[in-house]
Amino acid sequence: MTNPPAHSHLKIKICVSGAAETDYCGPEALEVSKELGREVARQGAVLVTGATTGVPYWACIGAKEIGGFSVGLSPAKSEREHIEEYKLPLDYQDIIIYTGFGYAGRNLLLTRSADAVIFGCGRIGTMNEFTIAFEDKKPMGILRGAWDTDELFKEIIEKGHRGPGIIAYDENPKILVEKVIALINQQKMVEI
Repeated sequence: MTNPPAHSHLKIKICVSGAAETDYCGPEALEVSKELGREVARQGAVLVTGATTGVPYWACIGAKEIGGFSVGLSPAKSEREHIEEYKLPLDYQDIIIYTGFGYAGRNLLLTRSADAVIFGCGRIGTMNEFTIAFEDKKPMGILRGAWDTDELFKEIIEKGHRGPGIIAYDENPKILVEKVIALINQQKMVEI
């Protein structure tokens, strides 16, 4: 029997970011988000989300359907506040970390706690997470779809005059996760 590689116990952590309210995302957004979560799990990564509804929630459902592991970072300071004040779910998460920093502080911790962030259909909170990850030079994936979020990201990048970032694009969740993992591996200090 050969020895496992150094740090083989470490798992890649991929954050899925997207709209908590998804009425405008189109009917396919739910299934595409679930498939994104499934792919994160299938490819051996831990799913990280903002412990919220919508795209991140559906990604968690997909991951859990195939036995994946998910970690949520809540804006709330406690389970009670998470449920009663923020009206956020507890299910489909293996661990919820209560940051107590509200949405803006949670978004910073969320993007920094993951090795990469994949963005689906989103709104202003998703844009906030995108700009944080971009500034941090974090590997990112942009899921293309019937929504216009991918076009907004493209415009931000073009008008930001800061270079292209470390970004993979695709409309297929499986291929996008593969591309993002390749970007992560290029950034890693040790091979996982």
